[in-house]
Amino acid sequence: MTIKDFDIWYLSRYKHTTSAYAAIAFIISDFIAIMLSFGTGFFIVNAYDLSLINFKSFITYWPFVPAFILLFYATNLYPGVSLAPAEELRRFAVGSIIGHGGILLFMGIDNGKITPEMVAFFISWVLSVFLLLVCRSITRNIISKTKLWGIPAVIYGCGNSGKLVADRLLDNPSVGYIPVLFLDDNEETGETYRNIPIIHDTSLGPYLVEKYNIKMAIVAMPGADRHRLADILDESVSAFKYNVLIPDFFGLTNIWMSVRDFDGVLGLATSQQLLMPWNRIKKRLLDLFLVIVGGILLMPLFLIIAFLIKISSPGPVLYKHTRIGRNGKPFKAYKFRSMVLDADLRLKELLEKDPEARKEWEQTYKLKNDPRITPIGKFLRKTSFDEFPQLLNILKNEMSLVGPRPIVYDEIPKYGKSFKRVFSVKPGLTGMWQVSGRSDTDYTERVAFDTFYIQSWSIWLDIWILYKTIGVVLRGKGAY
Repeated sequence: MTIKDFDIWYLSRYKHTTSAYAAIAFIISDFIAIMLSFGTGFFIVNAYDLSLINFKSFITYWPFVPAFILLFYATNLYPGVSLAPAEELRRFAVGSIIGHGGILLFMGIDNGKITPEMVAFFISWVLSVFLLLVCRSITRNIISKTKLWGIPAVIYGCGNSGKLVADRLLDNPSVGYIPVLFLDDNEETGETYRNIPIIHDTSLGPYLVEKYNIKMAIVAMPGADRHRLADILDESVSAFKYNVLIPDFFGLTNIWMSVRDFDGVLGLATSQQLLMPWNRIKKRLLDLFLVIVGGILLMPLFLIIAFLIKISSPGPVLYKHTRIGRNGKPFKAYKFRSMVLDADLRLKELLEKDPEARKEWEQTYKLKNDPRITPIGKFLRKTSFDEFPQLLNILKNEMSLVGPRPIVYDEIPKYGKSFKRVFSVKPGLTGMWQVSGRSDTDYTERVAFDTFYIQSWSIWLDIWILYKTIGVVLRGKGAY
């Protein structure tokens, strides 16, 4: 494609694309979320005693909402495009704590005692981060389907690396970067890839910035001559406001990297966050707190499920099965029983008679149409409620709320050399690959998700995965 053809193509599609629209949409979304958290807090307190708070009280405090927007702006939550989910969660939490803390401190100094309004704002603080995430998710899903969303990005290199980057961005538009052009000197790369134009001239960076104000460049040219790459970076890529260099180590996803300066010499420091002792302690404390609180709140649901299992088919309520835990150590994982008692015999007979079922079982160790599952079991599996008893495994320190999926012995070969790395941590009730695809994800992707999780673990990443799990379970996506 010539630059003249690209001019026509680009202006017909991305003339109005700017991060400003996303910023405006997210400001409105965050405003609504904070108002909802305020209103819910006041509603709950008022429902307890109608004489405590009236509507006038709520109107009195709503002007505090713009202060939250300013706090979020100060923590760089706008425009919000391409912000990592766990980091977005952390910034919301910090902003919400400061905002609600300031209000409560002001009210405490003003009144000198605990008031119903203070209780309402405490409830608002508890709810606010969740509501902010929900409202942002809804807003992001809506505007990511429009041409007003995202930051146009130019990809240098149309080899395997460049195509992989483009695939990820096109398949996940909520990331916020729109690949609009490949620049590659190799004419054998063709004219387009997935409808993205390819121009065989890597010197066009300054022109694209000046004419279209494109701000992002992604350099994906592993294997390129270092001197040629240096020229491209200096003469073309440097014109962009933001740029990302995809390093020349495909497959090295298990190592977390950060930049280090050794007296002017660039170095990459590597570590695996979840293997650090203090991080494991923090993760364990989070697990215990959430499991104890969640277990108490969900106890009525557990009793109802146990009753339904007992009356629907003969056999015990709980089912114990051997799974592989941290460092390859086996343990007994608990589940609500969702299968008939002679499940193993039925599976053996099915696999002997049905080649398609046997192939599916060998690939994923699951069957979409499993004859062993009871009627109540189908519901439990669709909702993932059958896994609730694994909270006991978490209390016993055999599992964590978030981590790699616990597997059976026969699955170990599927992980190859990655097994030792992936299972250097405790398996989890949910995890990165579950919220990204659950049972629909193959083993290669599972390993990639799990190793990324180990390398970049944080408290905020765990909380974000738990939040995403709620949506996945409600949709029943990939569960069977």
